[in-house]
Amino acid sequence: EVYEVIESIDERNWESLEEELGDVLLHIAIQARIAEEASKFSLISIIRKLNQKIISRHPNVFNKKKKIDFNWEEQKHAKGERESRLDGVPKKLSALIRAHRLQQKASDAGFDWTNVEPVINKVYEEIKELEAAIKSGSQKNIEEEFGDILFSMVNLSRHLELSSENALRKSNNKFTLRFKKLESETIKKGKKLEDLTLQEMDNIWNKLKA
Repeated sequence: EVYEVIESIDERNWESLEEELGDVLLHIAIQARIAEEASKFSLISIIRKLNQKIISRHPNVFNKKKKIDFNWEEQKHAKGERESRLDGVPKKLSALIRAHRLQQKASDAGFDWTNVEPVINKVYEEIKELEAAIKSGSQKNIEEEFGDILFSMVNLSRHLELSSENALRKSNNKFTLRFKKLESETIKKGKKLEDLTLQEMDNIWNKLKA
């Protein structure tokens, strides 16, 4: 449901967004009701804790009496609430988003490059390591090095102030649109994709990109 909300936002479809937000709220209400019947918590307690969290994490916003230099991650680490600076990043996040969050937390602790050039060099370094792994024929090493490339690309997107998740989603949408046009052009010729050679499909694809 959350991904459908994101899709509606990307498409600026307000009618769909209203519906999808309702679906998300339904899930929240159901889970809250189940918890309330089990005497665990309620929808009201969820909202109350959320309010408390927002206020405590942003004293620079809610405390108007004085200017506060506040870093929430440093505070939680200093209080011993988290053993590692990387704690608090859910393992259930999509891999791209989780990589971004992990890298940002490491960066907040000072573990980061100060400019984009070494980040790009790291991407090239990982590609060479993947090429070596492919030559070795070890599927385990290939997977590991491929993962390192993805991780490095996420780091590059972060340094470019981009969201790798958003960038990939837009590329997915672009590919989907062009592929459907490829199918449409093929039908106009009275053929199916399976009737075309790869070169013929590639020629149509390049025309669509122009």
